Parts: sequence; C-alpha cells; structure tokens
Amino acid sequence: MTDPLALHRSLLTLDSHIDIPWPSGPAFTDDTERRVDLPKMRRGHLAAGFFAAYVGQTRRTPDANEAAFARATAMLHAIRAMGAAEGARLCRTADDIEMAFRSNATAIIPAVENGHACGGDVGRLKTFAELGARYMTLTHNGHNAFSDSSNPRGDLGDAAQEHGGLSALGRQAVVEMNRLGMLIDISHVSKAAMLQAATLSRVPVVATHSCIKALCDVPRNLDDEQLDALRDTGGVVQITAVPSFLKPGAKAEAVTPADYCDHVDYAVRRIGLAHVGLSSDFDGGGGFSGWHDAGETASITAELLRRGYDADAIAALWSGNFLRLLRRAEQVAD
Repeated sequence: MTDPLALHRSLLTLDSHIDIPWPSGPAFTDDTERRVDLPKMRRGHLAAGFFAAYVGQTRRTPDANEAAFARATAMLHAIRAMGAAEGARLCRTADDIEMAFRSNATAIIPAVENGHACGGDVGRLKTFAELGARYMTLTHNGHNAFSDSSNPRGDLGDAAQEHGGLSALGRQAVVEMNRLGMLIDISHVSKAAMLQAATLSRVPVVATHSCIKALCDVPRNLDDEQLDALRDTGGVVQITAVPSFLKPGAKAEAVTPADYCDHVDYAVRRIGLAHVGLSSDFDGGGGFSGWHDAGETASITAELLRRGYDADAIAALWSGNFLRLLRRAEQVAD
C-alpha cells in the first residue's frame, strides 16, 4: 500500500496561482499568518509556486493605466526578491523548475494577473517577460482594454460585454505573449474571449485557477464547451481551491479535499488527465478545511491516491501537464 506522505514528498508539486500581500510585500522567509510563505511551502512539500503580480481593475484613465503598470512592475520585483531567499530559487523555465526541485530548492516563478497591468499598451508585455513573468491572466473582474471579463463590473460602467470577447488589442496581446514565451491565462475571461484565445494562440492556453461549472454554476467556472476547447487545443485547466467556486455559496469550513477532487475527477473524465492540473489561489481567496494553507498540501495527494490515481497520474496533475505547456511556450517563443 502506497504511503501518501512518502509519495507526496517524492513529487514535483507545483501551484500555478498564488497571490502576494500588497503594498506591504511578502514576508516570505517568516512563518506568517498568510497562507503561503517559505516555511509553509517547505512544511507542505510544495516544491514550486507561481506568484502573481495582481492588479485590480479600475477605470481606464491615463493616470490609472500608469498606476496599474507601476504596481505590476513593483510587484514583479518583489516576487523576484523572494527567489533570493535561502532555500528558494527564482526560475524562468521548465528546466529551471525541475533543477530547483532536484536541488531541494523551492522554485519561485513570477506571473501577472489582469491585462490591465499593461495600461492598454501591448509593448509593456516585454517588460513583464524580462522580469520573469511566465503567464498573464488576460482579465480580472471587469472588462479591460484586451478582453471582456466573465464578471463585468457595473460599478465601473461595464455592460454585459464590451468587445464581444477579445478586442483587437487583445488579439495583438495574445500574439505578443506567444512571441515572448508567456502563457495565456484564460481564468476570469468571458466565454467568448476564452474560446477566441484558445483558437488564436499558437501555444495551448491555460486556466491557472478555475473550477467546473457543471458542479458549481458561477460565471468564473468553465462549462463543458470550454473544457472541450481546452482538450481540443491541448490546453489545461488548473482546478483551484476557492470555496465558492467548488460548492455554491460555500464557506471554507464547509469545503474539503473531497469536494476539490470532485472537480478534478469531472475534468479528467470529460477531457482527459493530460488537460488537468492543480492550484490553490492562496492569499487570493483559496483555502478550505484540510487545505487551509501551503503547509497542508499533502492532503490533496492523499485524496487523489484514495480515489485510485496512481503515482504517474498524480505527478501529471501536480506539475507534468503544466510544465508541458511551459515548454511549448518556450519552443514557440522567438
């Protein structure tokens, strides 16, 4: 009988979406009240984390656009600094992540959440890539210059849709991200935008932190047509640990690893193991009873093992499928 903890410790476990505190910045080396810091990652044998420079949606005025870009770049610098901590390593490539794991170093990988961070300027994607960002989430809550969101913001004057999916600028952004080797994250975007991005991108798109609409009907989750589009284009959905995306209206204490893995099971049955992965959205809304923080990461491996997933399948879910997309982005990049 396989020992769940021994198996978990042997795996390259990768969380594809974690937020950082701001403007205080992460106290990464201390055991804090945050859901993710280096001691918790080590305690939970979480080998790698994508940390997001998150920019909330605002009105798209010149001053607000500049502020969004300034915040994103400052956050990326803070994330890069996390990689300099003892026992951690800043990683840019799939090979870097695997080398860090073999060296027993915790891999830190930057990302950007919300295309509003570009302030409407596609050229700024180059700055993000140079700072190590390996993906960008096209929207957050609220439409932006690149794309419609799955959650329009009435307080910002959003209609149900603004662009009919991706804008012309958003299509340019997808092409530029392909050129730069950045993955296109379709979490938070409207269904039309998601389907358009999946067709346009030369690299399969990824939902770095989303769940399954058939099990929890909220706008942020992916329906069967979207899941099928991921399968047909080679993409991946990374199931996330946000309670209200897992069970309708649920609070954290009412959600368990079993509820989380129900979404994993559904996606695996619908589109195949190769198109499913795992994420938390810790410090951005993720966390529930049994996986409250990074220190409890092994509980997910234990639940997957209990359900009959073997070591190879669990390894694919934890990192193999996501790293395949990263390598594809590296191959396509100019």
